Amino acid sequence: MRIKWLGHACFKITMNNGVRILTDPFDDNVGYKIPSVEADIVTISHNHYDHNFTDCIKGNFEVVDKVGNFYIKDIVINGIHTYHDEVSGAKRGNNTVYVFEHEGIRLCHLGDLGHVLSDEQIKMLGKIDILLIPVGGVYTINADEALHLVEKISPKVVIPMHYKTPVLKFNLDDAEKFLKGFNRVERLKSQVVEIKNENLNNDETLVYVLNYE
Repeated sequence: MRIKWLGHACFKITMNNGVRILTDPFDDNVGYKIPSVEADIVTISHNHYDHNFTDCIKGNFEVVDKVGNFYIKDIVINGIHTYHDEVSGAKRGNNTVYVFEHEGIRLCHLGDLGHVLSDEQIKMLGKIDILLIPVGGVYTINADEALHLVEKISPKVVIPMHYKTPVLKFNLDDAEKFLKGFNRVERLKSQVVEIKNENLNNDETLVYVLNYE
């Protein structure tokens, strides 16, 4: 599985069968370069400008923007209802968490999750191998809450997202406080990481910090 970070909460995930999934594409108000890529599936966690800009995407793609179970191009997708804040959506509305499964590997994108998941919601996620998690606070869970969730979910690989970088136009916390909670952190020089089966056999969570170029 190939995962490319395009900035913020936007990733291009290429499965082993070649299917390309794009998560939470953003418009030009965010600060990162608008992702101009081809995709087969596009998921949208919620309808805010920094997560739902599909005009930039090329190809004949299918949009998934709701709760439910989906089977698209041999990819199993489960959309789970959550909230964008800690008060049941009263501040910022709903958020959909997506779990993707292919060839036995399960990847979870938490979107703009604004609260710690309940035990019931974590049970709904099932076993998660790769977790893409917001850590910047302000509009999502913060570092401490993200660390708590990682402990509860117990993924093999974690990739932080939705945090402050030099090009981001609005204020979030950076990823450093979150990263201090782990023994195994690899800061990559690339936007891309290849996840192989051996990466998922480790006893201790491995964190990849992708480099926006």
